[in-house]
Order: sequence, then structure tokens, then C-alpha cells
Amino acid sequence: MEESRAAAVQELRARFAAGTTRPAEWRAKQLRGVLRMATEMEAEICDALHADVGKPKTEAHVHEISLVKSSCLFALKNLKKWMKPKKVSCKADDFSLDGQDCKGAPGCCARHLRLELPSLARCVITLIHVYSIVSVLSLDPVIGAIAAGNAVVLKPSEVAPATSSLLAELLPRYIDSTCIKVVEGGVSETTAPLELKWDKIFYTGNSKVGRIVMASAAKHLTPVVLELGGKCPVVVDSNVNLHVTAKRIAAGKWGCNNGQACIAPDFIITTESFAPKLLEALKKVLEKFYGKDPLLSEDLSRVVTPNHFNRLLDLMDDEMVSDKIVFGGQRDEQKLKIAPTIFLDVPLDSAMMKEEIFGPLLPIITVDKIHESLGLINSMTKPLAAYLFTRDSKLQKQFESTISAGGMLLNDTSVHLTNPHLPFGGVGESGTGSYHGRFTFDAFSHGKAVLHRGFGGEAKARYPPYSSAKLKILKGVLAGKLGAHIQAILGFPRGK
Repeated sequence: MEESRAAAVQELRARFAAGTTRPAEWRAKQLRGVLRMATEMEAEICDALHADVGKPKTEAHVHEISLVKSSCLFALKNLKKWMKPKKVSCKADDFSLDGQDCKGAPGCCARHLRLELPSLARCVITLIHVYSIVSVLSLDPVIGAIAAGNAVVLKPSEVAPATSSLLAELLPRYIDSTCIKVVEGGVSETTAPLELKWDKIFYTGNSKVGRIVMASAAKHLTPVVLELGGKCPVVVDSNVNLHVTAKRIAAGKWGCNNGQACIAPDFIITTESFAPKLLEALKKVLEKFYGKDPLLSEDLSRVVTPNHFNRLLDLMDDEMVSDKIVFGGQRDEQKLKIAPTIFLDVPLDSAMMKEEIFGPLLPIITVDKIHESLGLINSMTKPLAAYLFTRDSKLQKQFESTISAGGMLLNDTSVHLTNPHLPFGGVGESGTGSYHGRFTFDAFSHGKAVLHRGFGGEAKARYPPYSSAKLKILKGVLAGKLGAHIQAILGFPRGK
């Protein structure tokens, strides 16, 4: 098995070396192929997502298929611009000592120098390893890697067998399978490829596996992008539109895989006096969204696997928090469903507050004053996303400047993920590197510095044997003094 994997990697390297992935035409053709797949196979994709996690069709389209389509269209629209070498200005004291910059001014070195930053494929071969998400959004980094001209191996999540199997079946029909491959399997198929040498590894999942990925990558000095999630806080001030706030929190938490999303709100912080009002608003919204018995709702996803279901039950039934449930708590082991469940005032040292919940459980933490929430968040690991609901512009600015998080959203949750102009990625425990739109292209490419020079524009002062006269001229040039530039251009000091 290992020999076959190594052979597959070598085959991909050979295709890359032959230049197959470099032309813009090849890249655009693959992107159009992914776009066609998302369009033509929408029903099959929805069925696979429903089979894996009970995902409602509306969520599948809005959160998955439409985002894949828009990502493809955005890359196609900007591909040539992204690939075009970027021209940068040059300064004489950086290179030739015969002018200030390349803009045609007197003494300019424009005739002799040209600087550019072409974006070249960073990776002969890229491993995109998806561990924990049940989503066709695993195609998003693939889209950026293709746009950047890479050969790619995609390892979909083994916890979502229907989605994984569908991607393995469909992708070869729509794109060049000699340069882009899908590898399926369980733990051994997940860990074994990490022993091979890759040029870039993109991983999304939990921080425990993220550490394994990073350690394996370090053996080969392979750069990584890690998108790891974390405990995403929601701070709710007392001056908000309560009904809108409750709807947006509920949509971000339970309206996307029933909390099984890396950017789902993980816990709420609000004041002790405001908590009862917020709780009542959430109860009303949840009953409207999912009915009096949420376990019967077709609009609520199930938990992805029995292991995850049991993990969530352990968090719920922990003696430190089991008596803190103020809403929900129903569960159905056969259907792997857990109702939206809200806790009030759980201890900060409980298991629920020490790890990412990644499910339908939502603790509310109370403080005396809302500004205390900032110190509380900063005492924890840095989240992938941080959310604030308030009308107070001063608090907004303080939140933006004080909280370190991968991303931030004011008066809503999760929707920043949809903007291709914003980088998406973590910081610290929530990950490293970013992607989406141009940022994905940059993640999988390398801006190589290229300097073109002619043979004119020599300055004797830069060469040995050194002298005090040469040093004086060099100091003047580096300080931007016009007289020193003129002396350098004229070849002073003469005869030395």
C-alpha cells in the first residue's frame, strides 16, 4: 500500500514537472469542471450530506453548494490577474546606487532594472487533509490550489463516508484525475500519507490531530495551513435588538450542522441581569425554528457519528453541569440526535468549557459588567471566530483591538465565512495560515522575487578595495543625498 502511495505521488510530481498544471487554460478548465459538478450533481450532493449528518436541503445549498460555486466563479474571474507578475518599484540604494527609483526621474535606473513578483505554484504536490467537517466545502482549498497551479491530493473526512465516497466518484469525471486525486480511508489512510514528503499540507480538524499533522510536516520542513476551530465566544450586550440577536445566534449555532461547524458559537457571555431576557428570546426562537420537539424536526441535523454523540452526552451529563440545563436536553441515541440545549452559569473549569463543544450544546456565562467579557475571552485559547452583539461603538472598538481571534463579526455570526475578500483562518490554538479567495491562491503559491538588470549603471564605490572616500559616497547614497548619487553615477572616487 505504501509503495502504491509513493508511486502515486511520483506520478503527480511527473505531471507537475511536465508543466501540465501551469497554463492558465488548464487551471480554468479544472475550475469550470468543479463548477459544473456542483451545478449538475446538486441533488446527489444534498443526498450525501443528508445521509452523513441529516443536513437539510436548504442548508446544503446555502452553506455548501452555493459557496463552492461562488468560490469557483471568483477564482475564474480573477485567475489571470492573480497569475500576473506584480511589478514593484526599486530603489537605487538597494541595487545599483545610480538613482532613487524606477519611475523615469533623473538618475533613474529604469533602463537597467526591472523588479517583479510572479506567483508560482508553491507546491509540486499538495495534500489537503480534511478530518472533521462533513462538507463539500473541503473543495474550497482545492479550488485555490488548482488556481495556483498545483497537483493536489484530497483526503476527505472519514467520518462522512457518503460525502467522501461521492467526491471520490464525481471529481474524476469533471477534472483531470492525473493531477488531482481523491484518497479515501480511515485512520491508517489518514496517517500514512503524512509520512511522505509533501510541498504543502492543508489540514482542517481539531487541534489534537493538528499537532500530529504539524509534527509530521516538520520532519520534511513542509509548510502547513491548519484550520482548527476552537471555542468561539459570543458577547451579548444589553442594548441589542433582542429578537434579531437571538435569531442570528441560533442560525449560527444550530442552523449549520447543529453546531458541528468550526465557527459555530461555542458559548455566550452576557451580564447576569440580562441573561434571563436573552434566554427567553432564544427559547422562543428555537421553538419557532424547530418546534416543541426538536428531535422530530427535519430542519435539525443529527450528530455525525456515535462516537461524537457519546462525547456530547459525556459533556451534558458531567455532574458539574448536568443541573445547569435551562432548555432542551432531549436526546435520541438511535437517530443520533440531540436537541438544542442551553446551560446557564456552567463552571469555567468544567469539561464543557475546556474543549471545543462542536455540537448543539450552548453554555451561557454571566458577568457583572459586559466589559469583563474581554478579559475572560483573553484568558482562554485564541478562537477561530469571536462575535459581539452591541450598539455601543466604544465597546465594538475595544473588542476589535483587544480580542485576538482568527476572525471577528459584529452583530451576527458565521456569515463572514462567505466573503471571498476576507481571509479565513485561525491564530494560535485555532490554527495558522488563512485562505478564501485570493488568500487561498496565495497560500498555495509562492511570490518569487525576480530582479532583472542590464550591464550599465555601475558604481565603483560598491566594490573593493574599500576606502574612506568610497564609504563616504556609500553613506550618502544610503541616506538619499543627491550629491552622493551624482558622484556614484559619475564613477567617483576616480582612479580607485
